[in-house]
Amino acid sequence: MKKVEAIIRTMRFEDVKTALEAIGVESMTVTDVKGRGKQKGITQQWRGAEYVVDMIPKTKIEMVVDDPLVEKVVDTICTVANTGKIGDGKIFIIPVEDAIRVRTRERGTTAL
Repeated sequence: MKKVEAIIRTMRFEDVKTALEAIGVESMTVTDVKGRGKQKGITQQWRGAEYVVDMIPKTKIEMVVDDPLVEKVVDTICTVANTGKIGDGKIFIIPVEDAIRVRTRERGTTAL
């Protein structure tokens, strides 16, 4: 099992969620986050004045999936979240030793 963490543009979240559901991934945790990458924020104008937005709002999606599904999940997120511009996001893949469903104490992929 692997934990897939994707940090994407908030405006792309609904499309990514729909695409993940279409490939069978329905369980996920979603968090609104702020961050910045190599671009170190963006410069915007408002009422004629320039200001720098240092931390950009993003959406973080976390899901634990069985190993054979990992590449399909990554490909789906990359395809749907891609705008071709800097700041599209990142995906992290983390090994998961075990998963336990609290209600039934099922373990492993059965608990997913």
